Amino acid sequence: MYTLRLDQFLTTSLEKAWAFLENPYNLNRITPADLHFEITSDAPEVMHDGLIIEYLITIPVIGRQRWITEIKHIQKMHSFVDEQRLGPYRFWYHLHQIKEEANGVRSFDTVYYKPPYGIAGHLLNRLFISKTLNRIFDYRQTRLAEIFGD
Repeated sequence: MYTLRLDQFLTTSLEKAWAFLENPYNLNRITPADLHFEITSDAPEVMHDGLIIEYLITIPVIGRQRWITEIKHIQKMHSFVDEQRLGPYRFWYHLHQIKEEANGVRSFDTVYYKPPYGIAGHLLNRLFISKTLNRIFDYRQTRLAEIFGD
């Protein structure tokens, strides 16, 4: 099992940050274009506990993949989890948190994941997966800074 942890300060209000995060369609705005991210299921503009969302995403080298996540453990204005139900990982649990601070909001992402393919998956993680995830989350941080005017 691997863990990816990130945090970012955003110059916005807690209300604006939460309004952005609770809309599943905003994930499109913070995902690199080369992943061809697309929500393929019906999804509301405001998430709720138990929401199942189906995506298509292009994983470099592997190709187009279906990914199904469940949104759960929502604590309004504070946190939620997206957990993979079907997709490219053996395990994926992504905790999103926001916390109000002086002059803005701190956003935290904690991702616990386990690659597929057993021992080969560990090698793939070392060579490719961890670098790709870091690139994706770096892009997200850049986009969030642009969206919230940092």
